[in-house]
Amino acid sequence: MPACTLQALKQRLSLFPKKNLIHLPTPLARLENLSRELGGPEIWIKRDDLTGAGFGGNKSRKLEFIVADAVAKKADTLITWGGTQSNWCMQAAAAARRFGIRPVLLLFKTTDLRPEYDGNLLLDFLLDADIRVREARKDKLLPAGVAEEAVEEAAAEARSRGENPYAVAVGGSLPGLSMTQPLGALGYVAAFVELEEQARTARLEYTHIVHATGSGATQAGLVAGARALGRPVEIIGISVSDPKDDFTDIVLRIAEETGSALGLDPGIRRNDVIVLDEYIKEGYGVITAGVAEVIRLVFAREGIVLDPVYTGKAMAGLVDLVRRGRFGKDDRVVFLHTGGTPALFPYREPLIRLLTQGAEKSPA
Repeated sequence: MPACTLQALKQRLSLFPKKNLIHLPTPLARLENLSRELGGPEIWIKRDDLTGAGFGGNKSRKLEFIVADAVAKKADTLITWGGTQSNWCMQAAAAARRFGIRPVLLLFKTTDLRPEYDGNLLLDFLLDADIRVREARKDKLLPAGVAEEAVEEAAAEARSRGENPYAVAVGGSLPGLSMTQPLGALGYVAAFVELEEQARTARLEYTHIVHATGSGATQAGLVAGARALGRPVEIIGISVSDPKDDFTDIVLRIAEETGSALGLDPGIRRNDVIVLDEYIKEGYGVITAGVAEVIRLVFAREGIVLDPVYTGKAMAGLVDLVRRGRFGKDDRVVFLHTGGTPALFPYREPLIRLLTQGAEKSPA
């Protein structure tokens, strides 16, 4: 039984203040060419790369709630962290600037890419963010403890200057620091409601959602929304960084806290959280030949650009799952494009190298 109706869930979401940052609804479209080529289920795409703020992406949905909280708390500085090409950090900086808040970005160098002004880092520079690059472990998104310590240090420094900082974790996902509720996940409960309304209009009975999962709020919000409405859709998160057991616990915690924040007890269970970690390969932010080939495939067949860190890895996972028979012919799979495309450009050298090597190995 559903915990509430679609209209009741929308009403509960409306009780949380938010700032309008993006263009909604984002498009929902069938990937006809890709579906035909793979010969498996019918594949659709939800274009959250077209949210409209700073090249789009899922982070702006979260920031509508998070920035409203920062403004309500009269913050004049926003402090957050991520990788050097973090789409979250760039969008957080853009959202902060729109409301006169100074962004401080702690960027951890998690790959061998040079931290040069390109992709999201160039956009951070154009936003005049306070950019602080730090070394980190090369294959992880979440440098446990290190990031939180750096954030607290930056917040103390801001307070010493008489500022009122608002500190939030990577991806706006885990409650803590200045964010006391799972505001980022609320954005994806709202996204699930939006998808449900679009699917009804399109007469689409979708059975699965596949997406990149990196810090947890997107998947947690989708799971909480699906459980609240009693929808049996399977939500599959393709991990880009962390092992599934550890990350499942994080997503489950956020999803449970999201249900509580909405005043619901949707009965979320651990097996509602499906995380696949076999596509991490060499680690966070490390591009493989399979990811490079899928980026080319989707752009050539559908005119849609993926990024090498999140959506390219997630689509590579989806393509592999189709080829392995994970879905039935009658299934309808929605791929959630979470954005991040500016990060494509700093990866140009490995992309070209991998695709050129692939061409050299292919038969004539």
